[in-house]
Amino acid sequence: MKMKTGEFIALSASTMMLTALGIDIMLPVFDEVREHFNLSPQSTAAAHIVTFFFLGQIAQVVFGALSDRYGRLAILRVGFPLYIIGGVAAAYAPTLAMMFAARFVAGVGASAVFMTTIASVRDRFVGDEMARIMSLIFTIFLSIPVVAPFLGIAIYSISSWRMVFLTPPLFAVAVFVWSMRLEESHPKEKRAPLDWNSLIASLKNVFSNTTFIRYTAITTVLFAGLSSWVSSSEHIVGNIYRQPSLFPWIFAAMGLWMAVSTLTNSRLSTRFGARKTLRWLLTIYTAVAAVLLACALLYGDSPHITVFFIAVAMLMGINLAVEPNSSALAMEPMGEMAGLASAVYGTCFFFIGAAGGAVISYLLIQDVFPIIVSFFAIGIIALLIASTDSSTRAT
Repeated sequence: MKMKTGEFIALSASTMMLTALGIDIMLPVFDEVREHFNLSPQSTAAAHIVTFFFLGQIAQVVFGALSDRYGRLAILRVGFPLYIIGGVAAAYAPTLAMMFAARFVAGVGASAVFMTTIASVRDRFVGDEMARIMSLIFTIFLSIPVVAPFLGIAIYSISSWRMVFLTPPLFAVAVFVWSMRLEESHPKEKRAPLDWNSLIASLKNVFSNTTFIRYTAITTVLFAGLSSWVSSSEHIVGNIYRQPSLFPWIFAAMGLWMAVSTLTNSRLSTRFGARKTLRWLLTIYTAVAAVLLACALLYGDSPHITVFFIAVAMLMGINLAVEPNSSALAMEPMGEMAGLASAVYGTCFFFIGAAGGAVISYLLIQDVFPIIVSFFAIGIIALLIASTDSSTRAT
C-alpha cells in the first residue's frame, strides 16, 4: 500500500528525530558522564559529546553524491546501521576519546538519514509548499526537546546513564523497520553519473548558485547559535545559574515554544511566502538579541535567569522557524541536484555551524556574556545576508 502524505511527514519527522534524540536525551546525565570519566563538575568537555556528533555531518557531501547516483533509499539504509552502531559504542566506550569517536560515527549515520530526508522532501515538493511541509516535519520533530530531558531523567532513575545513551539507537531500530515502507523518490532516469568530472561540475553548479549560497549561509550562522545553546545548556543552567533542578523544565519549555514557532511559520510562509516571512523573523531575532545584550551591559554579564531564558527561548524559537524557509529557498533552484545540494547544505550548517558553536561554548565558563554577544552578531549577519536577496530582486 502506497505511503500517504501524512505518513510520509510522520516518518520524515521520525528520521529527523534521531538527530535531536541523539543529543537531547543525554543532556541531563552529563554530570554522571563527567563523574564517570573523572572530570571536574565545571568541565565543558562533556559539551564535546554534542559537538562531535554534529561534526559527523561532514559526511553529507559524500552521501549526497551517492544518493544522486544510487537513490535516496540506498543511502538511508546505510545511515541507520552507522547511527545504531555508533550509539551503542558510545554507551560502552572505555575512554572519553573513544566516546567522542563513536559519537562522530553516530553523527555520520545521522547525516545520511538527515540528508536523504531533506532530499526526499525536495523530490516531492518545491518552494512555499516545501517550506510548509518542512515546518510540519519540524513541529513533530521538535517534540523531542520537550520530552527528551524528562525521558532521560526517568530512564536514569531506574537504570544508568548508559541506558540513556542506548535509547536513541534502540529508537533508530524501530524507525529503520518503518522506513522499509518508503518508496524511492529519485528514479533511475534522473540519477547523475558518479565520476570525478561530473561531481566537480555539479559542485560548481551548486556553489555558483547565489540563492543557494545565501540561504545556506543564513542557516549556518543561525545554527552556530543553536548548537552553542544545546551543547552548553546543561552547563549554563547547572553551573552558571546554579539551578540544575530547573534544567529539564527550561529545556522542555523551550522545545515546546520551538514547536509552536515552527507550526506558526508553516502558516505564515503559506500566507506571506517564505522570503518575506524569513526576513521578518530575522528582524525580530536581531531585535530580541539587541535587548538581551543591552540587559547584559546594563545589569551585569549574566542577566537575571528569567530575562535570559525568556530571551533565549524566543531566539531559539525563531531560529527553528527560519530553518524550513531557508532550506526551502536554498533547495528551490537545485532540481535534479537536490541530493548533492542538500548534502552541501547540511554539511555547511551542521559542520561549520557546529564548529562555530563549539568556539562559543568554549568561552562560556563564568558567565553567559559570550553567547549573548554571539546571538546579536548572528542576528546582524543573517539579516544582512537576507537583505541582499531583496536588494537584488529590486534591481
